[in-house]
Amino acid sequence: MVFALAKAQTGTISGKIVRADTKAPLAKVSVFLSNATVGATTDEAGNFTLRNIRPGQYDLVATSVGFEDFTQQVLVDEKPITINAEMKARVMQLEDVVVTNNDNWKANYQMFLAEFFGTSAYARQCKISNPHDLVLIYSKSKRTLTALSYDFINIENKALGYRIRFLLKNFKSDKLNNIISWQGKVLYEELPGSAAQKKIWEQRRQDIYYGSAMQFFRSLVDGNYERDGFVMRILARRPNAERPPDPVIQRKIDKFDGVNSDSLRYWVNKYQLPKYHEHLYRDPLKIEQVVKETDRQGIYGMAFPECLYVVYTKKRETQDFKDIYRPLDWDNFETSVITLYTPYILFDKNGSILSNPSPLQEGTWSKNKIAELLPVDFEPSATYTPPYIGQQNKP
Repeated sequence: MVFALAKAQTGTISGKIVRADTKAPLAKVSVFLSNATVGATTDEAGNFTLRNIRPGQYDLVATSVGFEDFTQQVLVDEKPITINAEMKARVMQLEDVVVTNNDNWKANYQMFLAEFFGTSAYARQCKISNPHDLVLIYSKSKRTLTALSYDFINIENKALGYRIRFLLKNFKSDKLNNIISWQGKVLYEELPGSAAQKKIWEQRRQDIYYGSAMQFFRSLVDGNYERDGFVMRILARRPNAERPPDPVIQRKIDKFDGVNSDSLRYWVNKYQLPKYHEHLYRDPLKIEQVVKETDRQGIYGMAFPECLYVVYTKKRETQDFKDIYRPLDWDNFETSVITLYTPYILFDKNGSILSNPSPLQEGTWSKNKIAELLPVDFEPSATYTPPYIGQQNKP
């Protein structure tokens, strides 16, 4: 089954923002599509227009100081959309105020940067201009770092050429289980630059896009996933009964570190055991085995048993992922594993996962932090040719 797509036409959203109490128009309200590059500001009459929108599902967000955020889900196609919104005045609650020790904040901030941006060369070219608008809390016992912002944090990503306004609703780094998750509203804007600099940025964006989860989900919609270099299989996993959970192992390692070398060695050996007993089914999957159309135009469902094992055959992996199974007779191509928390997930033609919670992504796709993320309306260049690697042992 192939989902045929007509040439995409861009959409338009217009409307008016008023106060909920007096119905008076609100000027200078920031209105944007989250995780995209489309945004505007309301005029004195409260009116706004967003143009040239790539079709797909988005969260339209309106924000203004002193008011609660307005968010509405919109499904954009070539038909104009009108949205009239009322914004409620925000009442500051006592629990909104969090006081932390300055020394702790500095340590937590350095930890946050490593987890939020990553540690790649691109991450080192990202900077937050208003870091003290972040609230950061670290729990030593749980080894979790949480963060949020009451206003936008402003980020310059000089590696990819984006200025990012990020309203961080919830960020959590769970070091015991090695899971990072976040929720927020994001607006991307192009940074100014010379023609030569813009060419470098575009090349880097293309390199990130090809082989990404975004390209994978888009390729399922347009039916080109095999031509694009993706192969899907089912990976069956069963927990290794000889290996205790990560939180238990970490507590034991902390307890015996520097105290009892024999016990420490025992628990380190436990940590090095594989988490799972795994079996990879070698027969590649067809699109229709995992993807179905829904009754909502432009929205698709994905479901599969066990875990989905996705190989991208046009790039080799440069990082060793301890928990990613790889047959010894296969080349070291980029590999990702998707685990669902729900019976199925929904995604749109932009390659955006719409379900909450999102599935767990391990392997190659887990490497990309905020420093490597692209806006959901990103368009790959028609003239760009991704590097092709000859396949000696095709997976």
